[in-house]
Amino acid sequence: MSNLDSKVCLVTGGSSGIGAAVATAFANRGDRVVIADIQDDTGISLAKTLDADYYHLDVTDLMAWTDCVDNTVSKFGRLDVVVNNAGIFRGGTVEEVDLADWNHVLAVNVTGMMFGCKEAIRIMKENPGGPAGSIINVSSIAGLRGLASGVAYCTSKGASTLLTKSVALHCAREYKTIRCNSVHPGAIDTPMNQAAFDASADPKGMRDFFESIQPIGRMITAKEVADGVVFLASDDASSINGTELVIDGGWMAAPNPL
Repeated sequence: MSNLDSKVCLVTGGSSGIGAAVATAFANRGDRVVIADIQDDTGISLAKTLDADYYHLDVTDLMAWTDCVDNTVSKFGRLDVVVNNAGIFRGGTVEEVDLADWNHVLAVNVTGMMFGCKEAIRIMKENPGGPAGSIINVSSIAGLRGLASGVAYCTSKGASTLLTKSVALHCAREYKTIRCNSVHPGAIDTPMNQAAFDASADPKGMRDFFESIQPIGRMITAKEVADGVVFLASDDASSINGTELVIDGGWMAAPNPL
């Protein structure tokens, strides 16, 4: 894989889990990293560790997005990579889901991602040397296959899948060298998933179950997802646009993954 040539990378939800792994992977390659999140304490701490920048960002606030990317460009002169990773999960079937939870999940997971794409393009099309950039939207295998007990989450991740394709086509037609792809992790060993296990009646049993149904016999690590994101951000992926990179250890290949 070729080097990212010290690109400027903004990662939302970058304080923990997949986002933190992505920010770390970029920083380890020598890129300039902006961690954007609402988890200020952990985000600031990680930014200091990585010699990165931290920005408090509520992804549902378009004006905050504008300030974030403008400040990034003011400091670094360009914006090469945006990873729309911020996301939340709320459980519940269609009969159980609370309207407030439904609206909140869609606001963060869909509208927040759309804002990220919109603001990324606004800057990337004006990058020095001409339009260029990579937008990577972190979706889920729940955006490709239904999950009865997560109607809001599945809906949001399904929307993110086609949002990505729409953005990719627009960028290809208008700018050629701005790309947009989605990443679809399976069961990942992250604090968000552990919190879901802990909230169940049998936390250890839930974790053991998710480990057991993985074809490779374990949950995927956040670093493994980050490696896929770094690839999509690199010049080695210059012709990959509007596609889904599934990182699930073969879960989607199974006839009945759930």
